[in-house]
Amino acid sequence: MNKQQKSELIKTAKFASRFAYAPYSKFPVGAALLTKSNRIFAGCNVENISYGLTVCAERVAIFKAISEGEKIFKAIAIYTKTKDFTFPCGACLQVLTEITKDLTIILVNRNDRTKTYQLSELLPHRFS
Repeated sequence: MNKQQKSELIKTAKFASRFAYAPYSKFPVGAALLTKSNRIFAGCNVENISYGLTVCAERVAIFKAISEGEKIFKAIAIYTKTKDFTFPCGACLQVLTEITKDLTIILVNRNDRTKTYQLSELLPHRFS
């Protein structure tokens, strides 16, 4: 992933967070997934009053990519309007590791600061 792709991922994740349906948590999240073919798929969190039915932004982006035939991922950016960084939940990490062995995860906060990790760092003992 080059600098321009990283910038585009961050911009897309921030924009996607505007569409979040988060009436219960009031915590909008945006994600942008970069595929091997350099396509970007955006996602936002979609809540439900029955919290178990809520879908995270990361999984929305992943499912959109898969539904359009993409199955090899290079990176994902996750944006939240917080001063701290928000990490993907365990369910999202497991879905990612189901599809890909490793990818770059870019966390973005409201000040446009970033932290970058590899999926293998955040889920070192993957279930497979």
